[in-house]
Amino acid sequence: MTQLIDSSIQKVQIQRFSDLDSDSREDLLAVEEPLEIRISFSYGNQVGMKSISVTMRTPGNDKDLALGFLFTEGIIDSFDQVKTVSYLKVDCSNNKENIVVVELNEGVEPNLGTADRNFYTTSSCGVCGKGSIQSIKTVSKFQGMVPEIQSFGAKVLFDLPEKLRSAQDNFEVSGGIHASGIFTSDGEFMFLREDVGRHNALDKLVGHALQEGLLPLTDLFYC
Repeated sequence: MTQLIDSSIQKVQIQRFSDLDSDSREDLLAVEEPLEIRISFSYGNQVGMKSISVTMRTPGNDKDLALGFLFTEGIIDSFDQVKTVSYLKVDCSNNKENIVVVELNEGVEPNLGTADRNFYTTSSCGVCGKGSIQSIKTVSKFQGMVPEIQSFGAKVLFDLPEKLRSAQDNFEVSGGIHASGIFTSDGEFMFLREDVGRHNALDKLVGHALQEGLLPLTDLFYC
């Protein structure tokens, strides 16, 4: 049996049916577990910790996911506002690390005005719990920027799916997980993130790019 890569994949016993016959065997499945995202901040007279989101995701690159989520929701607008990103361990039987705390630098005010929903999201839905159509619109410090027009050959475009697919380690063993990747303008693969939720995979990618200072990806593109 293929060796497990990380906590993103789990070995389970399944019953496989073919016509009237069935057999028991092991299979590898992508994991889905809840992740709570909290922010810790000290701004003026406000000091405390706030739970921002509970999202169903595939474990792995959780810190990227937390940062990407806070950025795409407009709660933070740069990595310079962040002091630390860490797990908060909870006392439970299996000791899951399913809470990530993003601590903001002192004096940074989080934009909690955009957090107008309970922020419970499933792996299949990136807009669950939104309070209005208006609140679904993208909130970004880069909104309104006019990007430079980039051109690339058709072969670069058509080669992207296979390049992305060949880099998906978790998909290779499970056959059921989404991915988003970043490429250079000439189609060179840089990095990817995987998750059972396609919006989570993208948020993980954004979170990584945020830390690396790559946003707003003017010289790169993603798929």
